[in-house]
Amino acid sequence: MSNNFQSADIQLIQRIIPHRYPFLLVDKVIEINNLQSATGIKNVTFNEPYFQGHFPNIPIMPGVTIIEALAQTAAVMVGVSLDLADKNLLIYFLGIDNCKFRRKVVPGDTLELKVNVLRGKIGSKVWKFSGAASVAGQIAAEVDFTAMMELPSGF
Repeated sequence: MSNNFQSADIQLIQRIIPHRYPFLLVDKVIEINNLQSATGIKNVTFNEPYFQGHFPNIPIMPGVTIIEALAQTAAVMVGVSLDLADKNLLIYFLGIDNCKFRRKVVPGDTLELKVNVLRGKIGSKVWKFSGAASVAGQIAAEVDFTAMMELPSGF
């Protein structure tokens, strides 16, 4: 990795985004390229609470949780790039577009979460991203999404 890239372990992730178990859906962000792109990792295990009902005897990660994992990766990228650890960053979905699911994600898979900034800059509250989640090089989901990110006191 280039020296321009940063990363975030689970401790830093929890200092940036408010999500906690069972809804913290990114284990680490291995590559952050400023406010341009990032790659996160979600290790999918049978212990995930949604597998109890989605579906009994055929556990499949719900598509909405894959999209949420991409959004959390994007929020961590922005938080690391803008040094927002411990600032109580709040994140809200505003829109989900062009969403497609291509393959099942099951326990034992490692989900690679790639996000790119389509629109957003320092001082912006509204950001637009594209994202793709893959397993072993196979695309599982693709999506464009818009989110609002703010600090309780504003940026």
